[in-house]
Amino acid sequence: MKILITGGSGLVGTALTEKLIEKGYKVNWISRSNKSRKDVDVYQWDLKKAYIDKEAFKGVDAIVHLSGANISANRWSETYKKLIADSRIETSQLLFDSVTKYNIPLKTFISASAIGYYGTFTSDKVLTEDSPPGNDFLAKVCIEWEKKAKQFQTIGARTATIRTGVVLSNKGGALPQITKPIKWGVGANLGNGQQYMPWIHIDDLVNIYLKCIENSSMHGTYNATSPDSITNKKITKQLAKYLNRPLWLPNIPKSILKLILGERANLLLEGTRIFPKRLLNQKFSFKYSSFAEAIVSLF
Repeated sequence: MKILITGGSGLVGTALTEKLIEKGYKVNWISRSNKSRKDVDVYQWDLKKAYIDKEAFKGVDAIVHLSGANISANRWSETYKKLIADSRIETSQLLFDSVTKYNIPLKTFISASAIGYYGTFTSDKVLTEDSPPGNDFLAKVCIEWEKKAKQFQTIGARTATIRTGVVLSNKGGALPQITKPIKWGVGANLGNGQQYMPWIHIDDLVNIYLKCIENSSMHGTYNATSPDSITNKKITKQLAKYLNRPLWLPNIPKSILKLILGERANLLLEGTRIFPKRLLNQKFSFKYSSFAEAIVSLF
């Protein structure tokens, strides 16, 4: 079975590629760069030119669409917000247009999405895949992103979207940024610390994608978050305890973070409980069901 991955050189794409190859799958990447791997065939695509190398689709059974600009990498100028949106929404459209143009008999299309679909706010309410979408910037991006994925249903492809939480990995992503100030002895709660951080261990996320590829009954939307709901305050406390570092600073005020980070500060200051109802209904077994277990495995 051959899998085509977009965003293959990213944090999740790299881990998924390694898992698939380990299990005997053939993997293609489509990429904007000329990066190459001995065990992966890499093909070019260009969003501005609406171009994907036709050879990328040869023999492909499933596409896993992980491409998307990093939402935490830069201040959210209007230009960068457009990049965040286009790198998800317009790339999805380009994939669909190319698959239909080349008459590719695609069996499965799996797209990343994000828990940003539900909006950025703090609440003790538990949200599931049935909960309504939000109305802020990221929610609107996710809504359109998922609409593009659903187009693949019209050509008979089994389609699924994975609404992903904060990915924990020791190879990049959020965890090194969260732990850095704590390691330096200057860790503190963000805002009031009561906001939740729906998280997922990189190994569990890879296994979710693998299960979705292999299980023909999986379609629709899945929350890729641990069942363990935990607040920023508890995360900070657990990390400090594990790293044997003191927590002596007062909470960092919201106003300071918003001054430094602008609109994207809300990613750190807000968060609600997201529950993986549909994954559990599929009997998915989380390897790391508690935050404490996850951090032990990553240090």
